[in-house]
Amino acid sequence: MTKKYTYLDLCIDILSKDNTPMTPYEIWEKAIKLGLNKNFDTVGKTPAASIGARIYVDIKENGENSIFSQYSKRPARFVLRSKCIEKPKEEIELTHKNKINDESKKGNNFHERDLHPLLVKYVYQSSHFKGYVKTIHHENSVKKAKGVNEWLHPDLVGVYFPFNDYTKETTALQNRLNVNSIRLFSFEMKKDLNFNNLREYYFQAVSNSSWANEGYLVALKIDENTDFKNEMQRLSNAFGIGIIKLDAENIDESEIICPAHYNEIIDWDTLNRLAENSPDFKTFISDISDTTSINRIISENFDKVFNEEEYIKHLKDKKII
Repeated sequence: MTKKYTYLDLCIDILSKDNTPMTPYEIWEKAIKLGLNKNFDTVGKTPAASIGARIYVDIKENGENSIFSQYSKRPARFVLRSKCIEKPKEEIELTHKNKINDESKKGNNFHERDLHPLLVKYVYQSSHFKGYVKTIHHENSVKKAKGVNEWLHPDLVGVYFPFNDYTKETTALQNRLNVNSIRLFSFEMKKDLNFNNLREYYFQAVSNSSWANEGYLVALKIDENTDFKNEMQRLSNAFGIGIIKLDAENIDESEIICPAHYNEIIDWDTLNRLAENSPDFKTFISDISDTTSINRIISENFDKVFNEEEYIKHLKDKKII
C-alpha cells in the first residue's frame, strides 16, 4: 500500500532542496511553484497553518530528535536539523472529510465539555499558544449562595511555558532579572455563537477571564452574518476578550477570529479567589509553580492531548461530526 503523502513529507522535500530557513507560508508557496501541492487529494483553507502546526508538534514532542530545527522566532523560520535523512518520520494524518451539507445529521446532542479535547489539541499545537490546558470542573467548586460565584470560573485554563523556546541559560537569566515569560490563558467554551447569545456568553468570558494574560470565548459554530462578525469585533475591541472558532474536522485550521488583548499585569486578587473556590484551579496554580521550579513540563498535570486516532474516535463517539 502506498504511503500517504503528508505535510511533513512536503516540508522535508522543500527544505532538503534549499538550506534557506523558511516560514510555513514560504514552504507552501515553494510547494505550489514545484507542483508538490498536487500530491494532496484535498487541501484545507490554510495549508500554511497546518504546515506550521505539524512542525511545531514534531519539535515539541521529539526535541533534539526532531527532523526540524527552528532557525528564528519572529517570524518563525525552520530548517532541517540534518539533510542526511533517508526517511521522513511517519505521522498519522487526520483524514480530510467532505463537509456534510445537512447540518441536522451532525446533531447537537453532545455536551460543551465534549469540545474540550478539541481546544486542548488546538492550543497545544498552535504557534500562538504552544500551551497546556486544564479543565476546571465547576461541580467541584465551593458551594455558596446562589449568584455569589456566578461567572467566576472559566471552563478551561491554559499556560505557556518558555522551556521549549529558550535555552536553560536564557531561562536562568530571565529568572535572575525577574522577567516572566510564562503566559496564562482563560477559555469559556460554547457550542455556538449567534445574535441571541453573544452578549451573555461574551460578558461571561469577560467576568471569568480578568485574572489571565489572555481570555477567550471559544465556539464550534459561529454565525457567518457580516453584521454579527462586526459586533464580535466591536466587543473584542472594547473589552479585550478574543474569540476562537474551532474546526472539528481540521483542528489545525481553527481560527482566532478576534485576537485577545494581552494583559501585562495578572489580576492576583481574582486569581486568589479562584484558587480558594476551585480545587482544580488551585491545583493548576500549584502545578505551574512546581513546573517552573524544575524547568520541566509534566504533561500528566494537564488535560491529555489526543493523538490523531484518539481524536477521530472522540469526534465520532461524541457525534461531533
